Amino acid sequence: MEISYKWLQEFIELPESPEQVGKLLTSTGLEVEGIEKIEAIPGGLEGVVIGEVLTCTKHPDADKLSLTTVDVGTDQPLPIVCGAPNVAAGQKVVVALVGATLHPRSGDQDAAQPFQIKKAKIRGAASEGMICAEDEIGLGTSHAGIMVLDTTLPNGTPAARYFNLEADYQIAIGLTPNRIDAASHFGTARDLKAVLNRSLQLPSVDAFVVDNTDLTLDVAVEDKADCPRYTGLTISGLTVGESPDWLKQRLLSIGLKPINNIVDVTNFVCYDLGQPLHAFDADKIAGGKVLVKTLPEETPFVTLDGVERKLTATDLMICDAEKPMCIAGVFGGQYSGVSAQTTRIFLESAYFSATSVRKTAQHHGLKTDASFRFERGTDPNIPVFALKRAALLIQQVAGGVISSDITDLYPDPIEPFRVPVRYRNIDRLIGIQIDRTEILRILNALDIQAEELTPDGFLAIVPPYRVDVTREADVIEEILRIYGLDNVPLSVTLAADSLSEFPKTDPDQWQSRVGQLLAANGFYEILTLSLTRPGYHDAIRPSLTGDDVTLLNPLSEELSVMRQSLLFSSLETLIYNANRRQKDLKFFEFGKVYHKVKLEDGATKYVEKMRLSIAMLGNQEAESWLQKGQPVAYHDLATAVQRILNLFRIKSFDTQPADSTLFQYGITYVVNKKPLVSLGLVQPKLTKLVDLKQPVFYADFDWQALLKLATNKARYEEVSRFPEVRRDLSLVLDKGVTFEQISRLARQTERKLLRTINVFDVYEGENLGKEKKAYSVSFMLQDSAQTLTDVTIDKTMKRLMTAFEQELGAVIRK
Repeated sequence: MEISYKWLQEFIELPESPEQVGKLLTSTGLEVEGIEKIEAIPGGLEGVVIGEVLTCTKHPDADKLSLTTVDVGTDQPLPIVCGAPNVAAGQKVVVALVGATLHPRSGDQDAAQPFQIKKAKIRGAASEGMICAEDEIGLGTSHAGIMVLDTTLPNGTPAARYFNLEADYQIAIGLTPNRIDAASHFGTARDLKAVLNRSLQLPSVDAFVVDNTDLTLDVAVEDKADCPRYTGLTISGLTVGESPDWLKQRLLSIGLKPINNIVDVTNFVCYDLGQPLHAFDADKIAGGKVLVKTLPEETPFVTLDGVERKLTATDLMICDAEKPMCIAGVFGGQYSGVSAQTTRIFLESAYFSATSVRKTAQHHGLKTDASFRFERGTDPNIPVFALKRAALLIQQVAGGVISSDITDLYPDPIEPFRVPVRYRNIDRLIGIQIDRTEILRILNALDIQAEELTPDGFLAIVPPYRVDVTREADVIEEILRIYGLDNVPLSVTLAADSLSEFPKTDPDQWQSRVGQLLAANGFYEILTLSLTRPGYHDAIRPSLTGDDVTLLNPLSEELSVMRQSLLFSSLETLIYNANRRQKDLKFFEFGKVYHKVKLEDGATKYVEKMRLSIAMLGNQEAESWLQKGQPVAYHDLATAVQRILNLFRIKSFDTQPADSTLFQYGITYVVNKKPLVSLGLVQPKLTKLVDLKQPVFYADFDWQALLKLATNKARYEEVSRFPEVRRDLSLVLDKGVTFEQISRLARQTERKLLRTINVFDVYEGENLGKEKKAYSVSFMLQDSAQTLTDVTIDKTMKRLMTAFEQELGAVIRK
């Protein structure tokens, strides 16, 4: 959001510089992201002054040139050669001094190149400046002659002061969604008022009078829940045209483009007071009626941008006796707006339900200045004041008379928030004890009244425009941000406690290490929303450990629950890239999942856990002249998982089949009887939910469990001086026996000499029999104290074979 420094000064006295104001706003929570100087014309007329022509004679060698001397407030008058036909002695003129850079205008366009004034000789006569026409200094387009001023200002006065061209400053504020109360110059000034302890000056509307009631409309609100307050009036006899310079300059200073004087006033008041307004052409309001209501589903409506939209049954509309005219709080209609022929208007100022406007704007994909404010919560007490302010401004810039009383339909006034506050909680949350008088001053400066005062606390009466201040902690935050975070000292004890030592296991460091490992192996990190659609959870409900965390005010049905798995975030990212011809994809994501559980006492507990996901699709490596593309296989994913486990120095684990709800096939690694990671091929029915038809290999780590196993301790073993010995066995086993069972049994049988075990071939065939398979397994044996003898090797292998035969029913093939 952009704020004008000079515009702010209309509400509050600000001798502080724009930079100082920026620091003050940031300290109150309105973070200033940048300050830009705004000049009414390029260069700001720097080096251009008011002068007086002392003498004027014809140039001896040029009929169209004059030799002048001009007093510009210096010790000596300047000799200037002038070609204007209207120059004469005694005139007050605009003089560009040597060194000044001018930005002339030609027609309606800026000149392509500015130019600098230099000392020169023109037909042999010295010239030390230039007497300017209005187009030469960028103030207009006329070049008929020099500008002759009617002023008593001293010679040498900067021309910018005469033309009131003081530079403005555009202050860019990163407005957070909860601070919609500050989405105007008035709202921003309220914070400055509190932090500077100064008075606030609202524009006066005392001049507002109803001239007649010749254009009184019948106004009614049918949906009072979505429109708690609706006000309006009519103005007749106005003229639509170009806005005056001051109004255009105000809008341009915050990046708005002027349109016409009526629309410009409504935009001005929106950014002035924070209250959106809408002007209707009164002659286009059929039946002299204005109705606020909903319309049947699929009713067509053409908005200002010329697009026909189908309304929903919940869209609040402003209608006349025959047709809809405007989507309430969002966007006007094409056939009821102000045009160049408009002479009478109905001016609307309302308070609409934030939920209603948010749903409508989201459904139609319309984001306007009005919806931005209404969907976050405007001030229900300002519509009439804003209406009077706008009516007076319209009369000032477009003429006309107020031709109706103010209609104000407000049957159920919105009450302020009543929040009990205790001093001990203020002291506890802020960390220091603030003087009670200062606390009450701050609250009063923020329009928060303290009632029912006791030694222990008070009742805060919060105005309804502060939609973000509804709890005790919110009130305390208001006190702190105005008191100033910088004024809260950091205690020695707190500093010592916070800087005592780093954790033994640094989650951020491990996350960085794992991310670097995966990136080095061709994976790209993704970051997705924590919100998802409930249909995804329904598809994997048997695998979920708790109930969904549902949003109370979802932006849409597709983003209405917190995710319980990273799987669908990965699948949506895969299909998004696959649809853009990215065929070979390897992603990983660190993200949180959420669920809630019911406790035995009936209470609800919310659970938040960190997970790491890996997803692969397409080919392991892109095809090239060296090799054909090889589709991603399960073992490619298993290799990535194993590299992560190796990084954490996790060597031993148990396995079990992966959850069939998620995986068509796969395994789960279990450490200390708790699942650590599940990996495998995602069930096709799940990939189809995002229209993904290719197979996806996916792994899901319990990141918190992984961190508990992390260690920074390195273990060093001296390289053995004695050689390894390899022995191979071919084992015929039932198909249900896994290599993990073979490996675990071998290590249990031989703990001293067995270094590694590996399967290098698997065979299935009719000669083995049904439901049988053969593993070719290698065993690496080594003794760190001596060279192995044949006798020792044979005894070791015999123990292993006996164990395989007895425990696994293996047949040893010779």
